[in-house]
Amino acid sequence: MAVKKLNRRTFLKSTGIMTTGTVVFPYVVPDLVLGTEAPSDRIVMGFIGTGKQSQHLLRSFMNARGTQVVANCDVDKLKLERNMKMTTDFYAKKTGNASYDGVEAYDDFRELLARPDIDAVVISTPDHWHGLHTVYSAKAGKDIYCEKPLGHNIIECQAMVKAVRRYDRVFQTGSMQRSDSKFHHACELVINGYIGDIKKVVVNVGGPPKACDLPAMEIPDYLDWEMWNGPAPARPYHSELSPHISKDIFPNWRNYKEYGGGGMTDWGAHHFDIAQWGLGMDRTGPVEVIPPNGKDIKVLTYKYENGITMVRAGSEEGHGNVNGVLFIGDKGKVEVNRGYLKTWPDNLVNQKIGPNETRLYDSRNHYMDWLDAIRARTKPICDVEIGYSTVVVCHMGNIAYELKRPLRYDQRQQRFIADNEANRLMGRVMRSPWRI
Repeated sequence: MAVKKLNRRTFLKSTGIMTTGTVVFPYVVPDLVLGTEAPSDRIVMGFIGTGKQSQHLLRSFMNARGTQVVANCDVDKLKLERNMKMTTDFYAKKTGNASYDGVEAYDDFRELLARPDIDAVVISTPDHWHGLHTVYSAKAGKDIYCEKPLGHNIIECQAMVKAVRRYDRVFQTGSMQRSDSKFHHACELVINGYIGDIKKVVVNVGGPPKACDLPAMEIPDYLDWEMWNGPAPARPYHSELSPHISKDIFPNWRNYKEYGGGGMTDWGAHHFDIAQWGLGMDRTGPVEVIPPNGKDIKVLTYKYENGITMVRAGSEEGHGNVNGVLFIGDKGKVEVNRGYLKTWPDNLVNQKIGPNETRLYDSRNHYMDWLDAIRARTKPICDVEIGYSTVVVCHMGNIAYELKRPLRYDQRQQRFIADNEANRLMGRVMRSPWRI
């Protein structure tokens, strides 16, 4: 497999960093691949990151109406080759052309972004790359689907929101539970008052990350470890961070603070997102977070300005083993997870929401919702600002765990109140030469 190389000068021109000259590419998307859709409806796509999650995303988007995947990018040659084969095999079968060669491979995302024929990108890289990939993609004029959680830290996430808005991009966060009927119905029951005034929300997610202490291993010849590590602090390679393609697992980089946020951001980007949705707290969030202290505070506790409490807990709070997200009101309860919805009283589960009640954005396909939003130039169900407010909840909790003390957060200023130490932990300096 040949990995496509484009000139860095070409990339700088295409993103507007340089303003002279015109770039012309010989890439043509054939009608026989895209079908009968009008050219204005066709969405030409590139994939940045070809790990385990990208395989599902690739299949979903290739099978979507009016799309064409023309590029894959990764620093792991084996994973890149796998996705290239998936892509070319799909279009070879679709076109009846066994020698189909309409897909290019890249080992540097900037070179993929330099292609003006690409309308949109799918980012499924480790969390520590999300900020850079999103900001560069927005500057290059691409619409963006970015896997959850939104980003590695609050400051980088703020840069992502700013870039998406500045360059008027359509952005979907991969918190796809919002496009599931059970989560949608659960949140409509809650927000319409069917369980009364909400007193507490219990969210069952994993805990915070730890510092990476893995021993050094020899770097495999198929991996560009320097590029994989990118803006994160320099450290030796270990296969747990970027496992061989033969291990069909979600890698454990997410458990280490250099690259991810532990279960707090991994599953928190799903379940805290649903909690926020049901509470009507999109684009805002808690104003205080209190870590467990071994005394009166047994579990991580959030406080909202309206008096609602949210806890990261299960049986510790006396609610049994909470299945996903549990909303507790003064007239009932709603518990929801993937493939699961239970209500107290029982008959609430079949309650119909009337046309004059509060109706939440209804999407039953997270991927098509983004594609439709691109065509209409509207915001999808999990826009960048929603992804941002959710991940702030996650990062607030991790910072409270690290500092081991209560923190107050100003949702309007997006900073911790009178707490320089906590505010420093909102971001980190990227390793040179990376900046956003």
